[in-house]
Amino acid sequence: MPERRGLKKSEMVGRRAPWLLAAGLLAAGAAQAATIYTCVDANGKKHTSDRPIVECTTRDQRVLNSDGSVKQIVPPTLTADERAEQEARERQAAIERAQQQDTIRRDRNLMLRFPNEAAHNKARAAALDDIRNAVQLSEKRIAALAADRKPLMDESEFYAGKQLPLKLRQQLDANDAATDAQRSLIQNQQAEIVRINSLYDTELARLKKLWAGAPAGSLGALPAASPASAAVAKKGK
Repeated sequence: MPERRGLKKSEMVGRRAPWLLAAGLLAAGAAQAATIYTCVDANGKKHTSDRPIVECTTRDQRVLNSDGSVKQIVPPTLTADERAEQEARERQAAIERAQQQDTIRRDRNLMLRFPNEAAHNKARAAALDDIRNAVQLSEKRIAALAADRKPLMDESEFYAGKQLPLKLRQQLDANDAATDAQRSLIQNQQAEIVRINSLYDTELARLKKLWAGAPAGSLGALPAASPASAAVAKKGK
């Protein structure tokens, strides 16, 4: 008899098990679904609901679990203007992050190219050599034009007080134009020498701080590299 009663009891438990499991799942789901929104509106009135509260769209809303603990805080709903401002701030922040990463990368590349001042001085000299060679070529061209002009001037003496022949006048005008062009070119080249030296001076001042231990990217944005400096970097590769 005891064995029969025990068998019936186990059978009853077995039959009830699926129902107990389902009931437990329903209870757990109900507990999970029992989310409570609560807030205090602009007038100081407290609101409670099982869904987001319309009166508090411009204020924080606390989302509570069934036991009263805070599950999350829902921030105020942004207006169209506020949302546009937030997106603009996020875009600007993204641009600034990209610029900072670019500055860090350029600082690191700068230190790789120039591990010491001697390497930087060598690059400066190489950048200036091309410009100085161009100045020398222009000066030689001016000297050659002056030599070409002398016989033309000697010939023009035969026409003192008279109108110069058209061909001679054209030759003198062409010589003057070519000489003026070379002098203008020299002025531009000398200005480029000043610009390159200024760039390398700025770059060297930055490098000295980086060599001394300043973190890459901590010194602000770098000035744009000159074509001469970029060409030297390309040669270095």
